[in-house]
Amino acid sequence: MQGYKVLVVDDDKEIAEAIGIYLRQEGLSVKLAFDGIEALAAIDKEQFHLIVMDIMMPRLDGIKAMLKLREDKNIPVILVSAKSEDMDKIIGLNMGADDYITKPFNPLELIARVKSQLRRYTTLGSSPLGGKSIIKTGSLVLNLDSKTVLVDGEDIKLTPIELKIIILLMQNMGRVFSIDEIYERVWNEPNFNGDNTVAVHIRRIREKIEINPKEPKYLKVVWGIGYKIEKI
Repeated sequence: MQGYKVLVVDDDKEIAEAIGIYLRQEGLSVKLAFDGIEALAAIDKEQFHLIVMDIMMPRLDGIKAMLKLREDKNIPVILVSAKSEDMDKIIGLNMGADDYITKPFNPLELIARVKSQLRRYTTLGSSPLGGKSIIKTGSLVLNLDSKTVLVDGEDIKLTPIELKIIILLMQNMGRVFSIDEIYERVWNEPNFNGDNTVAVHIRRIREKIEINPKEPKYLKVVWGIGYKIEKI
């Protein structure tokens, strides 16, 4: 994992430093910040491949910092929180997080999640396509070379996870994928999180690509089975 740079953000300096130690042992370069304001300042000055960020912090919390970050950057974000309720996880994912881990966490689980996010971020869209780099359905256009999605000619800002889901579904236009299949293909691990994680990301994608997300034209649910991108 050498060559990758991770920003760790936590107001508890002992936790931030401990995470830094775990990640450096894996060959990662690590910078620490202790609130959202410090994190955004660091992001403006340096390039990072991943951010591990606590939610509850003074001055600027992790959710607000991530919303500011998402205005113009698609760096993967793993949110960290002492709260384990599903609602906190859903809020974090809805706001644009790519993954979520709760305190106290096993260092091995953290490292596995970090490595998984880095793999996805750096290999996004690298699946063989038989030379086809542009995929279209109606006015929805996926460009695999530039990793961009257009709707009616407008560039749609997607998180790395959202883009990965779009790539999977558009490469297999018309095919229905179950929630477990989507999770396993995109997260590269078995789905132990139930339905919420995939459903939240699907909802966010719909809000971005559909004129009316409640009556989707492209990203459709097949009740009891899963999701597909419709060929138009």
